[in-house]
Amino acid sequence: MQNPFFRQIENKTGVSMDEIFALANAIQHADFTNEKQVRKIIKRVSKIANKPVSSELEDQIVKSIMQDGKSLDLGKIQKMLG
Repeated sequence: MQNPFFRQIENKTGVSMDEIFALANAIQHADFTNEKQVRKIIKRVSKIANKPVSSELEDQIVKSIMQDGKSLDLGKIQKMLG
């Protein structure tokens, strides 16, 4: 990325903007009623954030997301990751 703003984000987070955009695209087009897709997104976010998610926590996050089935409540997930 040539944009200085994006370069600054990459430098601070250590995550490339390409990865962030790919994740955002995956989230935007995800079927949150599909457990496989939800788990895949959780693992991807965990990897990008460099924050391991235990199987138990992953199950809780999946259950929370699939209860609504329409969108991803990042606030709820952030609280779970505490």
